[in-house]
Amino acid sequence: MDGPDPERSELEPDDPEHRAEFTALLEDDVEDLYENAPCGYLSTLLDGRIAKVNTTLLHWLGYRREDLVGRRHFSDLLTVGGRLYHETHFAPLLRMQGKISGIALELRAVDGSRLPVLVTSTVKTGADGQPLLIRTTVFDARERRAYETELLRARREADRERERLQRLNATLQRTLLPSALEPVPGADVAAHYHAASPDEVGGDFYDLFPISAGTWGFFLGDVCGKGAVAATITSLVRYTLRAAAVYDPDPAAVLKHLNTTMVRDHRRGHPRFCTVLYGRFTFDEGSADGRATVTLASGGHPLAMLLRADGTADYLHTPGGQLVGVFPDAAVATVTFTLDSGDTLLLYTDGLTEARVAEGFYGESAFLAFARDLAPASATRTVDSVTGLLDALGSGVTDDTALLALHLPEPDRFRDHRADRATRPPPPRTL
Repeated sequence: MDGPDPERSELEPDDPEHRAEFTALLEDDVEDLYENAPCGYLSTLLDGRIAKVNTTLLHWLGYRREDLVGRRHFSDLLTVGGRLYHETHFAPLLRMQGKISGIALELRAVDGSRLPVLVTSTVKTGADGQPLLIRTTVFDARERRAYETELLRARREADRERERLQRLNATLQRTLLPSALEPVPGADVAAHYHAASPDEVGGDFYDLFPISAGTWGFFLGDVCGKGAVAATITSLVRYTLRAAAVYDPDPAAVLKHLNTTMVRDHRRGHPRFCTVLYGRFTFDEGSADGRATVTLASGGHPLAMLLRADGTADYLHTPGGQLVGVFPDAAVATVTFTLDSGDTLLLYTDGLTEARVAEGFYGESAFLAFARDLAPASATRTVDSVTGLLDALGSGVTDDTALLALHLPEPDRFRDHRADRATRPPPPRTL
């Protein structure tokens, strides 16, 4: 029984005729390898005059050998921009380094068309170490150029699409916020929305609206998530709060009504909840000094800040309030207090206190210290100062932040002796 031929390679075909052809092809023909290589070769003298060129490169460019050898320089094959780059960068670097690799250039063919190529050149020296000629390898980069062009086109299209999405997000975000705060006679009010990213619609919201003569409702909160789902929840929350506030004077009852609505609207796999502060602001009748009574209800939201006219500041504690939209009988915490002339009530969302700083989170303690340095201040100055703080925190603010401030101006007889302190800029704070 015949066994396998130990002298035949496993790669050779079984058919003897094909085996002979296969063996012949493995016998390297150096001249053929040079002339018909899958890349272009040329050798030039030190001044760039072409001394040798292979058939592959001639075929790419459409030249005859006698058109180039001894008659043209390598730079003659380049486009105008390529010649300029060759003279100012390519040739000087090659002289200094002796080799230069992967340079993108364009060659001009006989018919005027352009051939994108990648060029590698090496200076060859003689036995005495003196440079004799330059050998250059030319790779066809048409497919790569087409790929890069398509990649650039796709990148530009993606950029345009992102710009369109950002414009859409900005438009949608504006519809979820009041275009301007209702002016409150006898009070200074201000608000600001700080978007952490233009690529997503945030879930923070605020509003201020009249309920009856001398009474105003206001709220500020933060819906879970971002994007279209958050936008729909925000819209539901805003309109539910406004509607409930008209029919019920109790802020806690207003939040309970919102909680019932959100729990009823809950969808499996799509959590719908928020943290929110809702308040009722009523001017005290007959008060000569200008004051108002505020009742504030909290559904799991960060504590509001009260900046007093005497320069003190502290949080308004509303312990025990739970997230709105999670539990059917969620607890709502309330606090009632007097807003005196010169006082400012500030509501904010947690994008501020959860901003990243070197030590971790910015935090409630740092913000309280900031407020104490700022007090007393009007609503406008308070919001402007906190907006500056957000800008200073920069990329550390990774979530949107909403601000809403209400301030009762002081009567003229109190305002004059506080003017210097109230208008001074807050001292800088290290972040």
